[in-house]
Amino acid sequence: QVQLVESGGGLVQAGGSLRLACEASGNIFSIYTMGWYRQAPGKQRELVATITSGGATNDAESVKGRFTISRDNAKNTVYLQMNSLKPEDTAVYYCNADITSSNGHYFYTSQYWGQGTQVTVSS
Repeated sequence: QVQLVESGGGLVQAGGSLRLACEASGNIFSIYTMGWYRQAPGKQRELVATITSGGATNDAESVKGRFTISRDNAKNTVYLQMNSLKPEDTAVYYCNADITSSNGHYFYTSQYWGQGTQVTVSS
């Protein structure tokens, strides 16, 4: 099976920074897109940023210029550097990945989610 394990959340004051990390492990042949989503209380889960295995990124307008997504393909890890944090960034942040695995007979691709990590920005 495949697991995504996030780390790096916490409490920070407005204007501060945090770095999230998410490592994928298990039955992994390849990983195409990795990304971060967030869900604030009472709101729907929304895209924060994604990055392909080739390094192409897609950022939400609300985080452009403040957040940077990156990945280490050798470590199956995606990062989210969050700077100039605002109270409205407060949410549970979820890691997401499209992972191809093999059962020894054929390959299959599934989407996986991490358990989420809380980010709280105080004003």
